[in-house]
Amino acid sequence: MPTFDWLVTLLIIAGVILVVLPTVGYLTLGERKVSAWIQDRIGPNRVGPLGLLQPLADGGKFFLKEAPIPKGVDRLFYLLAPAVAMAVALCALAVVPWGGTTPPPAPTPVGVSAASAVDAFNVEQAKYAAEFQSVIAPGLDVGILYVFALGSLAVYAVILGGYSSNNKYSLLGSLRSSAQIISYEIPLAMSVVGVILFVGSMNIEAVVKYQATHGWFVAFQPLAFLLFMTSVYAECNRLPFDLPEAEQELVGGYLTEYGSLNFGMFMLGEYTHMITTSLLMSLLFFGGWSCFGLEDSFADPLWAFVLKAGILAAKMFFFLFLYLVIRWTIPRFRFDQLMTLAWKVMIPLSILHLLAAMLVLEFKAPTWALSVASVGLFVAAGVIAVATDSGPNNTPRRKVKPVMAAAAV
Repeated sequence: MPTFDWLVTLLIIAGVILVVLPTVGYLTLGERKVSAWIQDRIGPNRVGPLGLLQPLADGGKFFLKEAPIPKGVDRLFYLLAPAVAMAVALCALAVVPWGGTTPPPAPTPVGVSAASAVDAFNVEQAKYAAEFQSVIAPGLDVGILYVFALGSLAVYAVILGGYSSNNKYSLLGSLRSSAQIISYEIPLAMSVVGVILFVGSMNIEAVVKYQATHGWFVAFQPLAFLLFMTSVYAECNRLPFDLPEAEQELVGGYLTEYGSLNFGMFMLGEYTHMITTSLLMSLLFFGGWSCFGLEDSFADPLWAFVLKAGILAAKMFFFLFLYLVIRWTIPRFRFDQLMTLAWKVMIPLSILHLLAAMLVLEFKAPTWALSVASVGLFVAAGVIAVATDSGPNNTPRRKVKPVMAAAAV
């Protein structure tokens, strides 16, 4: 671990906050602009040129609007829920690198004398500590596990919000939402285990370094990326998995009794989670700041950092744009379809994919063999679903009784 410096850490935290909060604000504008573009509408265009100041107006409304608290709520938990949602989303950014960051030195291989091993490690550690690391908590060997652990805490915000609202609809909505979040955490975590096996570390910087020399993981673990992306859509409550606050319902799930700034904190947590997961998809499967050698175009450390940060930002914004497009492209799943997809399709596929990755490593097979296995598993799952009529979207809503059918005629 590098030497801890309060000033440097506070400056990096301030920089991350100054980047994330405006990005969240303009993601809301981007959401409305993309939906208008897809639906052949104009979208927000009144506040500022081309509507670019709309996020400022929305933010001001959250701060100035009255925030009534319904009668009979559990006041402590009612106010704690949005704070938890926002806090866990922001804290997850602590281990996400924002530019060129080197991984911590690995332990010296077995077979070297103890004195030589310690000396060599100290030299590498001193060299690592002298370099600037564009991450709040550099050198954390369990970075991936840290992000997943904090992401799983978001379910407490959902449960607390529904339980404390003194509203049966909110309570039932929170129970449904918690079941969704907990279910999709399983394929989310298992889809990354194959990446960890190949790298041999849960450090995110080490994952990026491995891809810079061996190729992007999306090339030889495409199924893992698809499972990861689908799972994070469910974790972020985005369409087609936005059952927690489904817009076609008369109530908004666990958000029913929230308004003003409390509602804004929930939305801040959701959009921040979108940014975090977009960064993770870029870092874990698309090489992070590596881009086929382009990242090494500058010898100057400052320009090299700017270039790498720009490459990572471009990949992040691509996945954020994908979030917005998919919302207005794929219809919403029913809840039974959503749970069927998780437990009967994605979890078995993630287990089989992990088994394939283990076999490739054990027998030292070429990485393209895992690519073939990933594609084969995906195709086989589709063929089985079609042949047996047992896919998650093939479950009928209900059987029509003959009497009802005759009455309809």
